[in-house]
Amino acid sequence: MATDDGSKEGATWPMPKFRFEVDLGTELTGIAFQEVSGMDVENQIIEYRKNNSTLFSTEKMPGIVKYGNITMKRGIFPNDNTFWNWYSEISMNTIKRRTILIKLLDENGDVTMQWQLNNAWPTKITSTDLKSDASEVAVDTLEIAHEQLIITKGIKI
Repeated sequence: MATDDGSKEGATWPMPKFRFEVDLGTELTGIAFQEVSGMDVENQIIEYRKNNSTLFSTEKMPGIVKYGNITMKRGIFPNDNTFWNWYSEISMNTIKRRTILIKLLDENGDVTMQWQLNNAWPTKITSTDLKSDASEVAVDTLEIAHEQLIITKGIKI
């Protein structure tokens, strides 16, 4: 339905995905990344057949929840060893886990959607490749494992 000024009433548009920031916990807030991927969650399937079932097939039930690792890419800056310092805190079976916030921002810089990763820690860092004939930006890649992904903004119940 159109309003008096010709605009659509209640029109909404999908959010663009190019404006976002990441808080890595502690003092590491508002960090700009080139790319964040892997924010997925999956329920493993449990197949079960009841002994009194009239159907010759199994029932499918939800099982354990599985979270994929998050991959973050960021340009390398002089004297910034943030990823490497966090990664160096890992020792056998111990790591300082953090709560990470990935925030999707609107045109005013306000948070419209927020993903919270609980008990996150770095599993892998891949440093940039070096080429003498390239004019690309040097990029580090950080892979993060976590135990829970929660959307904390943007949900209307």
